[in-house]
Amino acid sequence: MTVHHRRGKNFDELVPGDIYVHRPGRTVTEADNVLFTTLTMNTQSLHLDAAFAQSQEFGQRLINSLFTMSTVVGLSVADLTEGTTVANLGFAEIRFPAPVFIGDTLTAETEVIDKRLSASRPGQGVVTFEHRGRNQRGETVCTARRAALVLCASPAAASSG
Repeated sequence: MTVHHRRGKNFDELVPGDIYVHRPGRTVTEADNVLFTTLTMNTQSLHLDAAFAQSQEFGQRLINSLFTMSTVVGLSVADLTEGTTVANLGFAEIRFPAPVFIGDTLTAETEVIDKRLSASRPGQGVVTFEHRGRNQRGETVCTARRAALVLCASPAAASSG
């Protein structure tokens, strides 16, 4: 019998070109939007004021885009980086091609774009992920590239890249 504890992937398990489909999805609630928006001091009326938002282009409150990105990336953690990431190094090419509204269900997938061993941190490598989030209609609502510092599984893997 084997007992498995680790949920994320080590550097040497991640293969550029591989795509991970993350489940379950996450339905966004009004409480999520209000809490995230107020915790981050974003007082944008499009997120908080239903009457104002109703008079605007989309006719309803928009979910805070940084909540959307955080959720899309968060959906990937159990599959990819739980217990194996040392640090996030940065985000790039962040896009929000469609809005998210209260009641939408977000799903995500992640493609491993690139990886390389760290030149300054033995036993660790830099992995570039592209996270893609969609709503329940299959519309892309968020894309983001993320560079993360990830642990190697073994010293042999660390030297072979």
